[in-house]
Amino acid sequence: MVIFLRCNIQVFGIVQGVGFRPFIYRLAHQFNLKGNVFNSGNEGVKITIEGEKKDIIQFIERIKNEKPEISRIDDLKINWEDNKENFTDFNILKSKKTSGDWIVLPPDISTCKDCLNDFKNQLNERFHGYPFIACSVCGPRFTTVSSMPYDRPNTTMIEFPFCKECQKEYENPLDRRFHAQTFACNTCGPQFSLFDKTGNKIDTPKPFKMVNKLISENNIIALMGIGGVHLITKTNDECVLELRKRKQKRKYKPFAIMSPSIEKIRKFAIISSEEESLLSSYRRPIVLLEKSENYQLSQHLSPGLSNIGVFLPYSGIHYLLFSDDSLDALIMTSGNISNLPMAITKQDVLSQLKNLADYFLLHNRKIYQRCDDSVIFLNNGKETIIRRSRGYVPEHFNTPFPVNDLKVIAFGPELHSTGSILKKSRIYPTQHIGDVENIETLNYLNDSINHFMQLVSMDKPDIIACDANPIFHSSKLAREKMEEYNCILLEIQHHHAHITKLMLEHSIKDNEDIIGIVLDGVGYGLDKKAWGGEILEVNYSDIKRLGHLEYQYMPAGDRCAYYPVRMLTSMLSKSISLSEIEEIIRNEYIDGLTHGDMELKSLLNQLKTNNHPQSSSMGRVLDSLSSLLKVCYERTYEGEPAIRLEHFARNGKNNLKFEVNRKSSGKIVELNTSDLILKAFKYLKDGMKKQDIAMSFIYYLTKGIANLAIELALDKGIKKIGFSGGVAHNILITKVIKNEIERSGLQFLQHTKTPPGDAGISIGQAISAVAKYSIF
Repeated sequence: MVIFLRCNIQVFGIVQGVGFRPFIYRLAHQFNLKGNVFNSGNEGVKITIEGEKKDIIQFIERIKNEKPEISRIDDLKINWEDNKENFTDFNILKSKKTSGDWIVLPPDISTCKDCLNDFKNQLNERFHGYPFIACSVCGPRFTTVSSMPYDRPNTTMIEFPFCKECQKEYENPLDRRFHAQTFACNTCGPQFSLFDKTGNKIDTPKPFKMVNKLISENNIIALMGIGGVHLITKTNDECVLELRKRKQKRKYKPFAIMSPSIEKIRKFAIISSEEESLLSSYRRPIVLLEKSENYQLSQHLSPGLSNIGVFLPYSGIHYLLFSDDSLDALIMTSGNISNLPMAITKQDVLSQLKNLADYFLLHNRKIYQRCDDSVIFLNNGKETIIRRSRGYVPEHFNTPFPVNDLKVIAFGPELHSTGSILKKSRIYPTQHIGDVENIETLNYLNDSINHFMQLVSMDKPDIIACDANPIFHSSKLAREKMEEYNCILLEIQHHHAHITKLMLEHSIKDNEDIIGIVLDGVGYGLDKKAWGGEILEVNYSDIKRLGHLEYQYMPAGDRCAYYPVRMLTSMLSKSISLSEIEEIIRNEYIDGLTHGDMELKSLLNQLKTNNHPQSSSMGRVLDSLSSLLKVCYERTYEGEPAIRLEHFARNGKNNLKFEVNRKSSGKIVELNTSDLILKAFKYLKDGMKKQDIAMSFIYYLTKGIANLAIELALDKGIKKIGFSGGVAHNILITKVIKNEIERSGLQFLQHTKTPPGDAGISIGQAISAVAKYSIF
């Protein structure tokens, strides 16, 4: 018996901007089903169909199994009705703006193979060499959208009406540009213009061809792209050093480079199959790769490091830069003044970058949202995110327990900041914001949070979460917003948020505790001291401090972080007399003090008292060792001394013995680090290889931390130990902790979806705030 029915289907997830409606249209016609499909704003995609029941059932199964690659179905609701025979065909209807609770928009997507073929086809007049080529499954999304639903009028493409040919493709259900919202062609779409540094337009019919010539002549170009501006130049010593000179505060911080193909990258870097997959994915992140033996690019690209950040082109804009097949790579670094957000308007780009770039290649399409490139690497075989931005945002994380109707805004930390929005059991981290120590970046954080609130139809939050550090600018902004929205403010301790974001990504339940190892530079502790070498018992709502590294004095506070010889001096002063230290520093390390002998005398006087900030930070211990071994005397970017130390230690052997001593204060165990620095100093005096000292020090200190965490877990009957914090980027340290924990039979939790460092703090703040609120 043939049964005819009507079926109403609602699809939630990443189903707008990925060719989902055209896919449904074609599938419905294959089964001869009648009805319609339309975008329903934040409520996903709605489908109404009529036909034979068996055909509809197969239709639904094929939706699940054959959906567009980049789409994601989070939920699919089905409601059957009697057949009403109201439809004579299947159509795509105009989108409806609804006030749903979810973001159904994908991130910006790299150019697909079909578009790349059009781009390279010299016979295709409309798309050959067109920098903004796109279709229903590729191109910009997040950076162009002003509001939901995802339709052309709600994107920055509204300013570029279709030509007749583009209109035909847009309306043709069999064309891959059917209902593609951000495509255009050479005839009707955005265009580039070339400017000199005074802002005068250079008259040229082929601006990219002229730019390629300018690059070959060692010029620096400011290029406006999909979600911001890059500074571009060649990878030789002359160009790299000139760019560093102009950027001033970029003394040693690595530059990312773009290469046109995997084959080109293999000329200077080692690529595993996993890394090749990451490089080639639709996200197109910057991937940190080990330099190969035949590396011939400038060593000044990533000084003191054995790796380099590389990514592949992700838009037609980039492919045009590599028209010269002999070109292996170009520097492609964020085009901003240090610590400020990228400029995204023509006027701001010309004004802010006039002293950095020689020429400006700018387009006339508005960038609605900035979005920096994402950065990832493989850490002991696991994908690890350093910066989660383009290609990932605005994707969400599901909460591991229902949060009902609670709405939360988390304002993140001070450095490497993001914000997060929590609504309907989903957390949406913003794009990378940066360091919010200045008003421009703080405003960027606020604007980005407001944009996400608009995308999820949140009028006001119930809870605002922030870091417990009262002097953070992000925390001050959070307090202002608490008053504006008249809602609850919850302060989340820094290292608590580190571990709860890790717990969230591993779907730890709300009634389960884990042991968390958090190693980083600094976080405001519950005792108002600077934490950073912590072993904690953690659930979503609370932490208990079980162990930590020895507190060390930091004379002049953060100056010790920037000039680690000061930290070294402080640590040695616990074991060696000040007169001996004076001789050691003056003879061996005086170059590490910017004011030489005068600063040394001042420092030694400061150490005669104990009136200094104290820190249990693993970062400061690694900094001290880095300066002791003369690896790095000055921090010119976040984490530099410790990062350089890791790469230096990779060439060493674990052949020297260090003993990690403990002492207990009540129920809290402290691991001595002063003795370790003293032992390293003695090994150095005895002529031991510096690389061996570095490797052995790191191994034994890390093993001591891991073993204490294991003992505490076993004592409390806890089965899982997680590792988070900026030091969790360190491959050597992660490996030791992982091996020790797994050898003990316990489960090791490592970041693979959220950044281990401060870039993911707002995620942990959001979930912890809900947990704390629920126990009030």
